Amino acid sequence: MNFHIITLFPDAFTSYLGESILKRAIEDEKIHVFFYDPKDYESDSKKRLDDKPYGGGPGMVIRALPVVQAIEKAFENASNLKAESQKLKVKVIWLSPSATQFTNEYAGKTAKKYTDIIIVCGRYEGIDARVKKVFKGDELSVGPFVLTGGELPAMLIIDVMSRQVSGVLGDINSLEESRITSPDSYTRPEVFEHKGKKYKVPKVLLSGDHKKIDEWRKGLK
Repeated sequence: MNFHIITLFPDAFTSYLGESILKRAIEDEKIHVFFYDPKDYESDSKKRLDDKPYGGGPGMVIRALPVVQAIEKAFENASNLKAESQKLKVKVIWLSPSATQFTNEYAGKTAKKYTDIIIVCGRYEGIDARVKKVFKGDELSVGPFVLTGGELPAMLIIDVMSRQVSGVLGDINSLEESRITSPDSYTRPEVFEHKGKKYKVPKVLLSGDHKKIDEWRKGLK
C-alpha cells in the first residue's frame, strides 16, 4: 500500500515512521509513504501560502492552487508506481474534526480496496474549501477534538491501515479486532510483590481452558 501525505510539515512524521513495526514495514516495502509539501508547488516565491479568509474571522487559510498541484503530483506518482498488471485505485482522505469517525472497519475495507491513499493535512484555519470540489474524497475525523493540524491524525490512519496489510504484523492473528481479546494482558512472573502487597495473574488464564479464557476476555470488553 502507498500512502501519499499532503502536509506543510513532512518532518513531523520522521520519528514515528522511523520506529518499530512501521519502520520495518517500510524497509520490507510492505508500505510506502511519500510526502508532498504545498510550499514546493507555490509558483511565486514571494507569495504566502496562506491568506486571510473571505468573510473575515481570525487566522489564515491555506490557498487552493498549491494544494491542488500537490495532490495532482500524488496522483501522478501513484500512477507511476503501479505495476503493469495492477489496477490503480486511489482514495483521497480529508481530515476534519467534524467529519465521519475513522474506525478499524473503515481502515480494513479501504486497505483491501485501494492501492493508494492520499491524506490531506490541514493547518491554521484549514484549506480553501474549493480543493474538495476538485478532488472528491472521504472526510474523516479521528475523534471529537480539535488539533493544530492534520499530521497526528494522518499518522494514526497510516498506523491503523498498515496493520491491515498482509505481512506488516508478521502474523495476521495479531490483529486484535479479528480475534477475541481484552484490554488486560498478563505475563511472567505469575505473582509479584510491591510494597507488601501481592499481585497475581487471574486463575482462569492459568487454567488452559481456552473456552473459559475467551469468556473471561469477552467479559472485560
